[in-house]
This record gives sequence, structure tokens and C-alpha cells, in this order.
Amino acid sequence: MSSLHYLDWIVLLGTLLFIVVYGTIKTRKNKDLESYLKGGNSLGWATIGLSVMATQASAITFISTPGQAFESGMGFVQNYFGLPLALIVVSAFFIPIYYRLKVYTAYEYLENRFNTRTRLLTASLFLTQRGLAAGITIYAPAIILSSVLKWDLTYTILFVGILVIIYTVSGGTKAVSITQKYQMSIIFLGMFIAFFIILNGLPKDVGFIDALSISGKLGKLDAINFSFDIKERYTFWSGITGGFFLALSYFGTDQSQVQRYLSGKNIRESRMGLMFNAIVKIPMQYFILLTGVMVFVFYQFQDHPLLFDQTTRSELIEGEIGPEFLELESQASAVFELKKVALRDAIDLKTIDPDAYGLKMVEVKGLEANYQDYRLKAKNMVIETMPDHSTKDSDYVFLRFIMDYMPNGIIGLLLAVIISAAMSSTAGELNALGSTTTIDFYKRLLNKDGSDEHNVKVSKYLTLFWGIIAIMFAIFAQLLENLIEAVNILGSVFYGTILGVFLVAFIFKKVKGNAVFIATLGAQTIVFLLFALFQEHIAYLWFNLIGCFSVILLSLLFSKLQETRLALSK
Repeated sequence: MSSLHYLDWIVLLGTLLFIVVYGTIKTRKNKDLESYLKGGNSLGWATIGLSVMATQASAITFISTPGQAFESGMGFVQNYFGLPLALIVVSAFFIPIYYRLKVYTAYEYLENRFNTRTRLLTASLFLTQRGLAAGITIYAPAIILSSVLKWDLTYTILFVGILVIIYTVSGGTKAVSITQKYQMSIIFLGMFIAFFIILNGLPKDVGFIDALSISGKLGKLDAINFSFDIKERYTFWSGITGGFFLALSYFGTDQSQVQRYLSGKNIRESRMGLMFNAIVKIPMQYFILLTGVMVFVFYQFQDHPLLFDQTTRSELIEGEIGPEFLELESQASAVFELKKVALRDAIDLKTIDPDAYGLKMVEVKGLEANYQDYRLKAKNMVIETMPDHSTKDSDYVFLRFIMDYMPNGIIGLLLAVIISAAMSSTAGELNALGSTTTIDFYKRLLNKDGSDEHNVKVSKYLTLFWGIIAIMFAIFAQLLENLIEAVNILGSVFYGTILGVFLVAFIFKKVKGNAVFIATLGAQTIVFLLFALFQEHIAYLWFNLIGCFSVILLSLLFSKLQETRLALSK
């Protein structure tokens, strides 16, 4: 990748410095828990809406999602089909309960409804899942700095992680949320600029409609799959059901999101912030995926490497199988040239002879499949010769495009917003991890009568602790194939169980704490076992459904058994 221009360095470093300074200044007024953890309940719907979106849409979204579309097309958007309905349910039922009880965390409600054990167990599941996910969101921007600055990836993870910790520990919820509002505005601007630069980089006789036609013929625009096969990772049914339960658990029970909208001025502002996400989220994800598809079309006309991860490519070339890999690249390049010629011929035929155009595009599709076979062989070479290396080459696609084809200044802008998005998302996660540990464990079990100033200090120390845990996991995230999938898979293993606990609390008033506690342990065990044994046969979104209904059914079963036992004892 080309080196950064001085203008890009100014934009990049200036943005990162501003974030740290801004967070530090904002925290000086946060002397009590109310202001540090809930922002003094002073935020409006726009800030809440963008903050909720920024916490979810980290750098992973803007690095990995375009690469996902480049490799697999638009099908990933189906993951979000259940989200709008989930946000309506959260707004209607969850938010009023949290406001009425004046809780700091979602898990405080569970003690009021059940018992302390259930509260702590559910909070523990959240801490485990979100602590690991925070590591992935630190790892995502580390890819950028590692590639651009030619730093060792582990040292880059440490650099980014420490920077995030400084910002998070010093800045409270309000600072995080307000910063996220401006960051998301810049991110939208940067992505629109990138999209139009991609279109402008296409050949003069290839417009947007032509690009859509090409990508459609090559199978990249198949956004909806109505298959009932549970092995299919992305389908309409898994998205509208599994995606619904994933979103319902995430927005309704995940403290990193609950903390965002509990900082609102009132219930109305919190609801409007979530409704903003219900309206905007799917179009935003569709646009980001479409950007990845346009990058795919762009690279149909431009030479590009067989592996976009240039560090891994260089190590392959320098290794024992270097000549074999170079020969593979040469063969792939020959196929690419044939495909490019066939694609040019197809474009020339489009207006003259539509039938001939269709036949020519079938030829192009066959050559594209052949080329992808070479990419797969290259990835297998990496696995066989460098098993400790990452093979998620798709995460480098959009980054490579930014560095090679964006103008000076815009490169710095896009790198800055991607890194700052990761920082703000991780800040929200670490802030939630620190507050949950403080409120649900330290304040509940160890020091019930500590002063607010003392508890704020404890929350900062615990945030630092979780930041260190996140950094440690980020170092192992190099082994994951695709970051955006990794986050959703990790969430799906835990979120269904957590959601099941809350649904039992809301709906089944006769179920007591002991029954739901045992049911939660049983349900999470079932999910772990099924995931370990059948993850190749069950698409990961379905585990949200499995976990949720396992908790509900087991809770009802154990509750009935308790009632029967009591009746017999009498």
C-alpha cells in the first residue's frame, strides 16, 4: 500500500487527538454515578439515536462489511430484517420498565423480579460476551494502522487499545454519546464520498445502472434468500426470526445499548432515538454492502492482487512456496485478463443485442468462478504454510481500495473516521462493562454504602480492567475469518439465553427465581453443546432462537415441578 501523504497524517492524528482531549475535558464534571453512568439524563433523541448506531456500527462495519459484500454479495443484509420490529418491542415494553425502576443497568431489574443469583448470572453472561466482543472492535482498527504504518499487528493492537482505554476511562457516558454523534455524521459523509469516487473510477461507458447489471449477473445482488435450509447462513427466515431475537436481546438487554438510551431526557426521547435506528439501520447496512459490491465491479476492470493482505502475500513470496505462489498469481492474472476482455465485449453488446449480452455474461461468470478458485487456493496456501496467520483476506479489500484510489486528505478522513468509530464503539462497550461490574457486583456485593465519588473511581478502575481483557482477546482475533461475522456469531451464542431470562421476567409472572436460574444454566449449556457439535449444520442466527426458547420452556418446566413438589409436600 502507498504511504500516507502529510495531509492525511494531519487529518488522521488531529482527529484521534481531538477525541482523547474531548473525552478528558468532558469527564471533569462527572463526580457522581448519575452523571458518569447515565449522562445526567440530559440527551436528546438525535444524540441517542446516533450514539446507539455508533456503538453497534464500529470500524468492523466499515472495514469488514464491504469485504463481505465483495466476497459473498448482498445476502448479509438479511441479518437485520428483524431489527426494526425488535426496536419497536424494546420501545414499547423495555424502556418504560427501566425508567420506572430508575435502574443504572438492565440487570438490576432481574433482582427485583427474581433474585440476586439470577441477576448476577445474567450479568456474567453479558460481561463474558461483551468483553470478548470489545476485543474484536479493538482489533478492527489495528488492521488499518498495521497495514498503513507497517507496524507489527500485536503492537498496533496495544497502541489502539491503550488509546481507547485512556479515552474511555476519562470520559463518561455523556462524553461518549456526544462524541459518537459527530463521528457518525462524519462517517456518513466519508462513506458517501467513497461511494461516488468508486463510481467515478469505473470506465466512462459504465454507469451506475451498468454496474448494477454486471454485479447482478455475477450473483452479487441476491439480497433475499427464501430457502428453508437451516444450513444456509443468510436467509429471509433466519434474519426475520433469529435476527429479531438477536436484535431484541442486544438492544433490550445488552448494557452497552441500554446505557445509551437510559441517558435520555425522558422516555419519549429514548424511544425516538431507537425509532431513528429502526428506520435508518437497514438502509445504512444496504448502502455499505452496495459500496462493497461497487468495489467488486471496480476491480473487474482494474488489476488487483490475488491476496489483498499484502503482508501475508509478501511472507508467502519470501517463503519456500514463493515460486509456487507466484505461478498461481500468474495463472490467476491470465484468467483475469480473459474475463476483462469478455466483460468489455459484453458491455459493447448490451444495447445492440441483449441476448448476446446475457450469453457473454454467462461466460464472464464462469471466468469469475475460475478466478475465485485461484483465490481459494491462495488462501489454502496461507493456511497450510502459515497456520498462525489470518486468512480473512476480505477484511483488507476496502482498505486496499481506500489506500490505492482515494485522493489525499480523503484517505486521512476515512482512516480517521474508521478508527474513531472503533474507538467510540469500544468506549461504549468498556463503559458498559465497567458500569455493570460496578453496579451489579461491586456495589451490590462488596460496598453497598460507598460514596458516589468512590464508586466513580471504582468504575474507572474496572473499565481499565476490561480494557486490558479486551486487548488480550484482540490479539487472538487474528485467527477469525471475518470480523463482522465473528461479532454476530459470538453474540448469537449468548444473546438468546439472556433475552429468554428477560422475556420470562416480563411475561410469565408466576415463574420464580430458582426456576429461571436453573433454566438459564441449562439453556446456555444446550446452546454451547449444539454450537460445538452442529455449527456447520445450523446457521448461527438460529442459536438466538434456541437459547431464548430453551430458557422459557425450561423455566416453565422447572416452575411446574416446583409447584407439584409443594403441592405434594402439603
